[in-house]
Amino acid sequence: MTGEALAQGQSTTRPILELFPEELPGEGYRKAQIAHWLYARGALDFAEMTDLPKALREALAREWRISEFALVEAYPSQDGSVKYLFTLLDGKKTEAVYMPYQNRKTVCLSSMVGCPAGCTFCATGALGFGRNLTAGEILAQLLAIAHHQGISPREIRNVVLMGMGEPLLNLGNVLKAVRLMLHPKALAMSPRRITLSTVGIPRGIYRLAEEDLGVRLALSLHAPDDETRRRIIPTAHRYPIAEILEAVRHYYAKTKRRVTFEYTLLKGVNDHPWQARLLAKLLRGISAHVNLIPFNPWEGARVAGTPKAGILAFAEELKRLGVPTSIRFSRGQDVGAACGQLALKAPPILTLTPTPEDGGR
Repeated sequence: MTGEALAQGQSTTRPILELFPEELPGEGYRKAQIAHWLYARGALDFAEMTDLPKALREALAREWRISEFALVEAYPSQDGSVKYLFTLLDGKKTEAVYMPYQNRKTVCLSSMVGCPAGCTFCATGALGFGRNLTAGEILAQLLAIAHHQGISPREIRNVVLMGMGEPLLNLGNVLKAVRLMLHPKALAMSPRRITLSTVGIPRGIYRLAEEDLGVRLALSLHAPDDETRRRIIPTAHRYPIAEILEAVRHYYAKTKRRVTFEYTLLKGVNDHPWQARLLAKLLRGISAHVNLIPFNPWEGARVAGTPKAGILAFAEELKRLGVPTSIRFSRGQDVGAACGQLALKAPPILTLTPTPEDGGR
């Protein structure tokens, strides 16, 4: 039995978060009531749905489940962000990060257990691939975070699929989760506030263009030349930069949406001035924005980050050549929640929270 089958089959109940609002159990307006409790009120127990008849609540609890987690652990950072470690129903684990800002609440969600890309600068890549997450498990991360933060799920208006995994290698489940986020009777999110990050899977980029959901695309390029990219991203051996950029150009032609290029700066590897110039040349004719990401250290990493002066110099060279560029400093580094640090590890500062339903189903 596969991991996904285990996740779905270990419990006698079925995952209600796999259903679109119009597919929910109940007759007539009961569907809308259940959807409101799930996505506006953030209920994680059918007993909370007090405007439903008791018999219906009991029937729902016998057949369906809301939470996809056996345990939820929260690790608050000094900067206000929170790393969440989720134990799934089959015992495997994944992580997500909550990042509150003054004018918005953002969550970074995972699409897999581990990651098959194996990027040398990423702790998640060092774990290897566990399994794909279901659409319900992806969505459940957001609902669990809202529950533990004491807010409505609809107060979270920004989602980045930049946690564990390669979203475009689990595209069916990711697209279903995104459609539920966008659904007006579910999370009712704006597509412009949802970002899918990919290490560069051309067929996935083409499909995303055809789906045209209005979401943003972020490409983790990390090097402007194939030789360097192959050193730090194993999947680059399969997908050369030219092939990836051809897919990106198709995506822009089809959607007219600017693409973000993520670039983690590594000392002596991809931070040379000639690489900044080559990157600018590659991006000519593409509506692009470059996010330079300082390397976030993790135990066992075989690379080092570019010093601050080198990051600033690389950014200035790109700007001089007309490339819109910003430096993105990650949050949650002290609890292992920063970009590239997710490794299913409990940091020294530990806050355990009970499961949403105290383990009962």
